[in-house]
Amino acid sequence: MKYALVTGGSRGIGKAVSLELSKLGYHVLINYQSNKEAAEATLSEIESAGGSGSLLPFDVANKAEVQQKLDAWLEAEPGRCVEVLVNNAGIRKDNLMVWMEDADWESILDIHLGGFFYVTRTLLKSMVKNKFGRIINVVSLSGLKGVAGQTNYSAAKAGIIGASKALAQEIARKNITVNCVAPGFIATDMTSDLSEAELKGAIPMRRFGKPEEVASVVGFLAGPGSSYITGEVISINGGLYS
Repeated sequence: MKYALVTGGSRGIGKAVSLELSKLGYHVLINYQSNKEAAEATLSEIESAGGSGSLLPFDVANKAEVQQKLDAWLEAEPGRCVEVLVNNAGIRKDNLMVWMEDADWESILDIHLGGFFYVTRTLLKSMVKNKFGRIINVVSLSGLKGVAGQTNYSAAKAGIIGASKALAQEIARKNITVNCVAPGFIATDMTSDLSEAELKGAIPMRRFGKPEEVASVVGFLAGPGSSYITGEVISINGGLYS
């Protein structure tokens, strides 16, 4: 059985990615922190469509918890390996820097950048041993151009982009690719506080994207057709650039 792990895999883009990878034949490990009901609903959709999956709750920002949960999973059945890792877990805590609290800076970097590091490092050894892996990091337009009111979020996503490009060079010879997808405005719970009516005028396609449109690109990067692509950032933003 092939395994894929999607952090923050219960809602929004993460849910769409979980469903997409299931269609590709992966047993999907759906990570979540606290919303078990949403995770169970996503798993139910996967199983109703004929796929398989399981829940793997942990806080990506908690180094010890990440290590304990993933080590326990890897040790439960020798020989198992997560072939596809999608680092998607994230939140927003927007504010102008002049009013930004320390906690809002630190928590965003811990969840996004720290989470990427802790989860990827833990699974990387088995990927190297297996001589195969697909690491796909969900970043953002904010990490490419910067967005006012998102110095914390932009810094975290830009950091993941830089780390992905470096890691891609470290492990390319092991048949492991590392790529990023950079969504623009996508209609999810995370953007529910934003007005599509007000913002769509700046988007050439005049609409927000759908989670499934991001998931389809993740599916491509997880599949055999992308085997010679690594260290790249693919924008999914309806033509919205800086």
